[in-house]
Amino acid sequence: MKCLIVQPVHDAGLDLLRQNGITPVICPATDTKTLAREVMGCDAVITRDAGFPAEAFDAADRLRAVVVHGTGHNAVDKDAAIRNGALVANTPGANAQSVAELTVGLALDALRGMSAADRAERSGRAGFRESMPFIELAGKTVLVVGWGAIGARVGAIMRAAFGCEVLAYSPRATSIEGATRVETLDEGLARADVVTLHTPARPDTYHLINRARLQVMKPGAVLVNVARAELVDEEALAEVLAAGGIAGAALDVYSKAAPQGPLAECANVIFTPHLGATTEEALRRVAMGAAGHVVTALQGGIPATTLTPVQAAEQSA
Repeated sequence: MKCLIVQPVHDAGLDLLRQNGITPVICPATDTKTLAREVMGCDAVITRDAGFPAEAFDAADRLRAVVVHGTGHNAVDKDAAIRNGALVANTPGANAQSVAELTVGLALDALRGMSAADRAERSGRAGFRESMPFIELAGKTVLVVGWGAIGARVGAIMRAAFGCEVLAYSPRATSIEGATRVETLDEGLARADVVTLHTPARPDTYHLINRARLQVMKPGAVLVNVARAELVDEEALAEVLAAGGIAGAALDVYSKAAPQGPLAECANVIFTPHLGATTEEALRRVAMGAAGHVVTALQGGIPATTLTPVQAAEQSA
C-alpha cells in the first residue's frame, strides 16, 4: 500500500505509515496536474493546506482515504471524494496548544509593541518608548470567536494566566465552559479589549470582521487572527487602523499580497507566516494523527474525525 504525501510532514508520521506496511510517496509539487499524476497507484493521501482537488480524485485508480494534516479541510473537494468512494478526515485539536500559545503571544505583542520596538532598535530610531501607549493584558476583556479546541484553550490561558474576563461568540458550540457566551458578535466586539478569531472559513463567516464590525470595536482594542484570512475584510481593516479606529492587529493568516499592501503601511500590524501550528511538538502530534487515520482507513476502519458520509468509506473497502 502507498500513501501520497502532498506536503512535508514530521518523520514520526512517515515512520508510523512504514510500520504498518504503507509506503510514503513524496509528491514533488502541489499543482493539480502533478497531484493527478502522482496519486495513481496510491491508496491514501495526506495533505496540508494544498488540499486535494476534484481532478486529482478523478484521476486516482485506488484511492480510499484523504487525510488533512490539521483542521481546515475546505481545500479538499469532498463532493469529488464521495463521488469516487474515498473518505476524507482531518486531525483537529492536535495543534491546539501551539496555536493557542501563539494567539496569546500575538495579543501581548500587539498590546506591548514588541515587534515594533525591535524594528525601532535595529534602525537606531530613538524615542520608541514614548511613541505609543503600552497596555497590560492582565484583567482585560477577551472575546474568543469560535469556541473549538483552540478557542477554548485560548480562553483558559487568558483566564488562568492573566485574570481576563473571557467572552465567547460561537453559535455552533453547544457548551461553553469558563467563559460568558455573548448572543451576538457585535455585543462581544463592543465589550472586548482583545478579539481572537478561531472559526472556520465558511460562506457565513466570509468577512465576518468587516468595516461595520471593526467600527463597533473599542478604539484601544486589538484584533488577532490565527484562523483563516477570509474572516477579515483586509481593505476595511487597513482603513480603520489608519484612522485610529482600533489600536492594532496581529495576523498569522492573510491574503498573499497583504504584507506588501495597505496593511503593511500600518505600523500597528504584525504579520507572522502562519506559524500557529509549526512547533516541533504540534507537527509531531498532527503527523502521527494523520498517519494513524490513514492506517485505520486502510485497515477497513473509519477514522473518528471522518468528514464524509460513512457509506463512501464502506464502498471503498
